[in-house]
Order: sequence, then structure tokens, then C-alpha cells
Amino acid sequence: MGALMKLIDAILFTVFLIIAIVAPLLDAQTCLPLGIFPEVLVDLKSWYTHEYGDYLVAEKPHFFVGLIWVELLFAWPLSIASIYGIVGGKSWVHTTCLMYGVSSLTAMAAILSELVGSGKASEKLLKLYFPFMGISLLAILRGLLPHSQKSKSIGSRPAVIRKKRA
Repeated sequence: MGALMKLIDAILFTVFLIIAIVAPLLDAQTCLPLGIFPEVLVDLKSWYTHEYGDYLVAEKPHFFVGLIWVELLFAWPLSIASIYGIVGGKSWVHTTCLMYGVSSLTAMAAILSELVGSGKASEKLLKLYFPFMGISLLAILRGLLPHSQKSKSIGSRPAVIRKKRA
């Protein structure tokens, strides 16, 4: 189980690192004014949109813009916290992974439903988005797997009792 956990952590660390970089630099262009981004980043986003035919990024439907806001305000900070938790071996990293995974899975269900249902998505675009569903499930799995470290149960330490002074 320890080797599996290390593999999952390595994969999630890499994904969280990519998200920590991509979300504020590229995804944020979907809902923030382009004038605040360097031209090289705007050009990179434009290249991606044309190369993969990502009509969601190009057309910016309201549901997609809303999901990007959720990513920026919720998932992005969780990815940064998870990076710290994985590197530092923190006991709470399972919680951040679970929260990220559930949020991402929900977003991917909506996005993939649109991509598949509309018939507009190319196979190349679907191959780009579908792995994120797997990453979401992996993050959820990481959040649900038991800790490798023994945790103390609540109440195992004697409580400190203070006397009230009159």
C-alpha cells in the first residue's frame, strides 16, 4: 500500500504543480481582462484554442466561465495546499485531495457532457479533457485511502483543566 500511495502522490504532485502554474496564467484569461496578461501568454492561449479546437475557451459559455471561477477561487488554492501537504507529509493532505477531486470531477462531468453531447469536440480535444476525469478520481481515491501514519484519536491526551479565578 505504501508504494501505491507514493505513486499516487507523485502523480498528483505533478498535476497539482501544473495546475498551480496553468490556472492563474492561462485559465484565468477566460474570465479576466486580457490586458493584464503578458502578450506571450495571450498568444499561447490563442494557439492552444486553435490547435485543439477548444470551442469552450473560444466561445466562453457562461457555465464554463463559472467553472473557471470555481477553479481559480477553490481548486487552485487547494492544489497549492496539496503540493505543500504532499511535500511536507502533512496528515491533512487527504482532505485537500478529496476536496479537489470532488470539485474537479463535478466540473469535468459538466464539461465532458457538453463536449460529447454537442458533437462539436474533436477527438484531439476529447483526448485532452478525458484524463482530467481520471485525475479527479485519483485525487478522490487519495483522499479516501487510509493514512499510512498512525493518528491519535481524539481524547487520547489528557485534557488541560483550568480553574476559574474569582
